[in-house]
Amino acid sequence: MERFPIFLRPSGKDYLWGGNRLNEDFGKAIPLSPLAETWECSTHPDGPSFAVGGKFDGQSLAEILLAHPEYLGTRHAGETGLPILVKFIDARQNLSVQVHPDDAYAREHENGQLGKTEMWYVLDASENSRLVYGLSRDAEAATLRRAISEGTLGKYLQWVPIRKDDVFFIPAGTIHAIGAGALVAEIQENSNLTYRLYDYDRMGKDGKKRELHIDKALAVANLRSSAEPKQPLRVLRYRPGAASELLCRCKYFEVHRLIVNTQSQSVCCQADPLAFRVLLCLEGHGEIAWETGTLSIGKGDCVFLPADSPVLSLTGKAQLLDIRG
Repeated sequence: MERFPIFLRPSGKDYLWGGNRLNEDFGKAIPLSPLAETWECSTHPDGPSFAVGGKFDGQSLAEILLAHPEYLGTRHAGETGLPILVKFIDARQNLSVQVHPDDAYAREHENGQLGKTEMWYVLDASENSRLVYGLSRDAEAATLRRAISEGTLGKYLQWVPIRKDDVFFIPAGTIHAIGAGALVAEIQENSNLTYRLYDYDRMGKDGKKRELHIDKALAVANLRSSAEPKQPLRVLRYRPGAASELLCRCKYFEVHRLIVNTQSQSVCCQADPLAFRVLLCLEGHGEIAWETGTLSIGKGDCVFLPADSPVLSLTGKAQLLDIRG
């Protein structure tokens, strides 16, 4: 069976801290306001993505992979669900100060779910945008618990300024928060487990303060001071019609930034038998072609490439994240 690219339609989330840039700038046309997140490539039941066009039109990616687990690749033999989740995040306000468990804790305490290690690629940031990355000093759990109750947790947090094109890797257990004014692409494990430590006393849709998960958060959080995150050394590697650079590699995913700028030539791309790939278009537009078909892509679009795909030709002028499972 041919393993053609699958164009995906995301689910959206209207979390109260979100903005409207994903509709206004990325053309999502999702009837939510705010539109805080779009889950671009997802088999998670809280926000599945769906195939658009082709033989799988209208099916969820979860349904497709359940029927065709071979699309995940030999590295994921025996699995039926996507091991990662790809999002866009638009933070008009600060997100909650939070932490995610690792796989071992989630498996034991959250009914066998995955933990959540993640990375962020900053698509845009306002002049004073910041994020929380770990603690600025060592702290005891009892000290942080008291600070949360007194509203003084901020003095223990490490706030880091961010700029467009920054990359951050956030291992499970790292206390963190995306700050107001940030527009981010997030690649993470396939998990929706978030333990809130602090949420600015904000009210949810039910008129009550949003729930905190202090006991679980303190059980999984790294309470040592974190080194200020440094931007990784990045080297653009050129080939005719394209340039690429490694942004992040961990045991869960590998992410490259791919710049395509073709005229008469095309750029070859293929998912090998080991694992699937995901192409997330950040800017510009182009076309993916193979022997029997073509697919147009533009800013904000997401395409799943099954493992052992045919050789594809990329043309156009676009910037993409090339995500490998």
